Amino acid sequence: MLDLDPTREGVPPKEAATLIAVRDAAGGGVEVFCVERQKAGFLGGAIVFPGGKLDPGDLDAAWASRTNAPRAVDPPWAADEATARGLAVAACREALEEAAILPLVGEALTHEELVAWRGRAARKETDLRSMLAAAGRTLDLAALVPFARWITPAAEARRYDTRFFLFAAGAALTGAHDDHETTASFWAKPDEVVHRFLGGELQLAPPTHRSLEILATAANTEAALDAARTACLEPICPRLVTQGHTVALVLPGDPEHELRTPRSPGKSRYVMRGTRFLPEDAPG
Repeated sequence: MLDLDPTREGVPPKEAATLIAVRDAAGGGVEVFCVERQKAGFLGGAIVFPGGKLDPGDLDAAWASRTNAPRAVDPPWAADEATARGLAVAACREALEEAAILPLVGEALTHEELVAWRGRAARKETDLRSMLAAAGRTLDLAALVPFARWITPAAEARRYDTRFFLFAAGAALTGAHDDHETTASFWAKPDEVVHRFLGGELQLAPPTHRSLEILATAANTEAALDAARTACLEPICPRLVTQGHTVALVLPGDPEHELRTPRSPGKSRYVMRGTRFLPEDAPG
């Protein structure tokens, strides 16, 4: 799933964005929309949230006419306003491409319309901004609540500086994987996904696992959004260390991380057990 080398000198991470779509679950709590990545490539076969790297087109100034303003982040998590908007645009674009979900001002598109838009973009017939303009629609970047920022460890060959956004999807957006980059999809309660991961049924990367742990405590969608509004948005960059005969990814707050103040609630490291990084406390 990851290509880690403790001797590797870290390459600059690429800008990326992820959309965590949540909705109220029957009986309380929330459900999140998850997709399974194709087996090849970065995080191959893992259960993730829709997302991907920032494309040059996401930074086009023309997006200003097809979006409202994204939420401010304090301290800023982007170099400038154009990049901040571009990251939110990337999260929306990737959500359409990988999950047939799209945050829009006003009424949501039907599932059939979203799948049709995705197909037209995939076939290069047009692009998202052109479809929005033709339909007189606007991306609702203000509906994306900044939730977390994770940077891939320096020991990994492919590095990303990923901003996680939380989005209240509502019942109208059902979602669907694209059978290309994503090969399966489902709505589930966060604790159910974590339980399946700990039971060895599926694979999660540490940022996905930690996000699910946090969202599992939410009583409803509004509580999940409140958790995002109060979350620490300082970057979390795990550090690769050896632990006995295995390796661990230690987070800020762990005794073996250079940053001693935690930036995320939960256990301070992920230790490789078999083929999975499992959450654990530091030894001793």
